[in-house]
Amino acid sequence: MADRVAASRPGGRSGRVLTAIYTSVGELVGEGADKISFPVIAERAGVNPTTLYRRWADVNALLEEVAVAALTRDGESVPDTGSLQEDLTRWAEIIARDIARPERTRYLRAMVSARVETVSGCPVTEKRGEQASEVVLRARGRGEPAPTVEQVLDHVIAPLYHHVAFALPVDDEYARRLVRDVLAMVR
Repeated sequence: MADRVAASRPGGRSGRVLTAIYTSVGELVGEGADKISFPVIAERAGVNPTTLYRRWADVNALLEEVAVAALTRDGESVPDTGSLQEDLTRWAEIIARDIARPERTRYLRAMVSARVETVSGCPVTEKRGEQASEVVLRARGRGEPAPTVEQVLDHVIAPLYHHVAFALPVDDEYARRLVRDVLAMVR
């Protein structure tokens, strides 16, 4: 619902309110707040708690939305170099550098900790799947052998997020190795 509000009046009052809420959540997560609740978020954001209750089912839904926004860099296009290997490598390096930043790491860990049950889908995975599909389809259109979208997600993207979530090292070389590994599957 928040997406509809922000989309209908970008930059207006609703956009400012959404930014204040996202910023408040980020600050609370960054501070390692023990209890993040709608009243605490609302107070920090300078909005009425009913604003939050109207837009999100619960705090976990809001945490997930903020994490998705922070972890997928909406609107950023995937590289288009004319080579599958180069596209995947640059994209993996961009993701690795971005999610390894301390503020992104906090969001990722908050999203993971907000999950109490197994879920059937994940908005971060869905967004990354759309991006991977774009890269794979372009490569196939050029006649390059390409892995499936699932292979890219399982063998490049998931390991990056796994390493960040569990405080394991993530750098450009690790991202490049993951790309080499997935490309070896199709050669």
